[in-house]
Amino acid sequence: MTDQMQYITLASRPTGAPTPDNFAFETAPIPDPGPGEVVVRVHYMSLDPYMRGRMDAGKSYTAATQIGETMGAGGVGEVIASNAEGWSAGDFALGMFGWASHAVQPAKALRKLDPNVAPLTATLGVLGMPGFTGWHGLMEYGRPKAGETLVVAAATGPVGSMVGQLAKSLGLRAVGIAGGADKCALATDTFGFDACLDHRAYPDAKSLRAALSDACPNGVDIYFENVGGKVLEAVMPLMNAYGRVPVCGMISWYNAGGLGAGAEATMTVPALWRGILVNHLSVQGFIISDFFHRLPEFIQDVAPKVLNGQIKYIEDITEGLENAPDAFIGLLGGKNLGKLIVKLV
Repeated sequence: MTDQMQYITLASRPTGAPTPDNFAFETAPIPDPGPGEVVVRVHYMSLDPYMRGRMDAGKSYTAATQIGETMGAGGVGEVIASNAEGWSAGDFALGMFGWASHAVQPAKALRKLDPNVAPLTATLGVLGMPGFTGWHGLMEYGRPKAGETLVVAAATGPVGSMVGQLAKSLGLRAVGIAGGADKCALATDTFGFDACLDHRAYPDAKSLRAALSDACPNGVDIYFENVGGKVLEAVMPLMNAYGRVPVCGMISWYNAGGLGAGAEATMTVPALWRGILVNHLSVQGFIISDFFHRLPEFIQDVAPKVLNGQIKYIEDITEGLENAPDAFIGLLGGKNLGKLIVKLV
């Protein structure tokens, strides 16, 4: 194969928020597939907050992206060449193709898709890793019960919107936190949250906590943690006894490094630890890649609700691989509306 592929590599490690200079746009010939491999032309690529952590060199739950290495990402695309049994040109696949227009992957690492069952983009969001994260975290660690109160930040994102809608379907009061009045309106009007607070309207955790206390008159039973920062500080003192805190992310600290420099300024470790103890809280961190064996169960439960409109979703689509760095930088600043996806074809 002689055609060229395009891909984006990590040019340098960011200090603080990433800049376009941290990325490099590259071209290379599209390779031929080896035994058991297929070549995929990527149609859509997912951009997710976890990618910021992989840009750092510190220890984490997965290997850091190396300088000069293609940025990692999930994507969906069409097989254009196959050297694997059971795969043919024209098949559609989901896999970790990276920030790239094409990829060569072992067929056994891919999931075959039927584009007639659900939109391809849905497998990157509401029916993909983000939706699965929300479902698993809430059901496994949130242990929701009718009549309880749940709080989730980034309420209009693909994780938060899944958590809120599932909670409502189970009879909980769902309170969202989002950045901006438009996102809060989307949370209540489209995703069915009972209330949503604009965190940008509150200068500090104390004022946010006061507003959140009014929105949660019976306290908070489940806090689905995906942002950290002043939201964490605002919520934790409102937790009820035997509350549950599934932890899947801390986007507000990602640009400060893996441990979240400045965290001590918002909530001291002794205060946080004491709250966990005296309120008998269950705090469970999880990495969704450890639970992909449950993906069929998630699809079976959630896909019918998505297809019949019971669970709604929003996608924010950027066109062109060359625009991925700017879109990703915007994601970390909360500029996206819904699941952020890059369209390549």
